[in-house]
Amino acid sequence: MTASDTARVTVAGVSKTFEGEEGPVRALQNVAFEVRDGEFVCIVGPSGCGKTTLFRIIGGIDRATGGDVLLSGEPVTGPTPNLGIVFQEYHLFPWRTVRENVAFGLEQTGTEAERRRERVDEMLRLVGLEGSGDSYPSRLSGGMKQRVAIARALAVDPELLLMDEPFGSVDAQTRNMLHEELLEIWAETGKTVLFVTHDVEEAVKLADRIIVMSSGPGSVSEIVNVDLDRPRDRTEVAFGEYQERVLSLIRDG
Repeated sequence: MTASDTARVTVAGVSKTFEGEEGPVRALQNVAFEVRDGEFVCIVGPSGCGKTTLFRIIGGIDRATGGDVLLSGEPVTGPTPNLGIVFQEYHLFPWRTVRENVAFGLEQTGTEAERRRERVDEMLRLVGLEGSGDSYPSRLSGGMKQRVAIARALAVDPELLLMDEPFGSVDAQTRNMLHEELLEIWAETGKTVLFVTHDVEEAVKLADRIIVMSSGPGSVSEIVNVDLDRPRDRTEVAFGEYQERVLSLIRDG
């Protein structure tokens, strides 16, 4: 798929300072970038560079000390149905079935019952869980739980799918399978995806562009355009060159 030139997300000079025991600690300084409509962008960087802090600010969970985040030109001031958020930990309700978990956001937005059932069926088909709707989370594998979390995030038809290391808790084989499934979902839905990861290989496999952050305090070091056709093979020379370039930027930062 091809992203449009319209900015879906604008991060404009975002800074964040925390009060520490020995005085203020600046976690982010003047972070600025845009994510175009329909684009798949990954954020990478060394530990402590503020990736998760930035994720929480973009998602409206935390407030920036300075700067702004705009979603379709409107300031993000708190959580909103226009932001579908997927965390590394699944955050599923154990007392709810798969169907009931996926329906949660639709209930919160007042979607009427028949349309809610239709939408849940659509999302379960999208993530390949049509036969698991009546199961409880305790009966699911890690990969299945994350599919439920993705279905729940997409059910309310958000403008942005925001993901924080969503596959960090699953084994390598499941992660590779989820990569392919996420790319298929992205292609089918046309959603804008902003994906935080510490795994450079994962970023090269998934992203149109990679935002590389440096630490002390966190800022954008460079934005790398990944000009590779999909599906991408990590054994190809060009894939390895992109991976080494991003790793080099992280080391230098």
